[in-house]
Amino acid sequence: MRLLALTVMVLALAGCAAGPRYDTAGIDTGLTAAQVAAADEAHRDARVLWGGVIMVTRNMPDYSEMEILSYPLDGAQRPDTGSGDQGRFLARTSRYLEGVNYAPGRRITLSGRVARTLEGKVGEAPYVFPLIQAEQMYLWPRDGDTPSSPQIHFGIGVIFSR
Repeated sequence: MRLLALTVMVLALAGCAAGPRYDTAGIDTGLTAAQVAAADEAHRDARVLWGGVIMVTRNMPDYSEMEILSYPLDGAQRPDTGSGDQGRFLARTSRYLEGVNYAPGRRITLSGRVARTLEGKVGEAPYVFPLIQAEQMYLWPRDGDTPSSPQIHFGIGVIFSR
């Protein structure tokens, strides 16, 4: 009976686990996009774990790039959009990113290295973007989407269907 209870508890906890669990060893978890934009040289090649909301995705011949509005990460490494934003950054990957999936408004968490800063614009205002060479990315399910992890349901009953 103890083995059954332990198995049920482990499965229940596994069903609650969602999202990435990036190893933060060697990552300055306090470093923000705004800090990198203000002092590019001091943070070049720094490993970061950042997240935020995708503003735009661009596919180029050799890479894909996302402009992301950065937010602090919560305990599950999910962008906490209820907190104040921490500036914008660009994330590049050699992978093709489907614009329908990596659409504006989607939340993302990624790890990578600071490559440099790039000058650009937000609207008509000039802006300095930290450029991150993305190594790992996790695209969070849209609100209301069914998580891709297995779900466990307990219950007793009868289901009738036609």
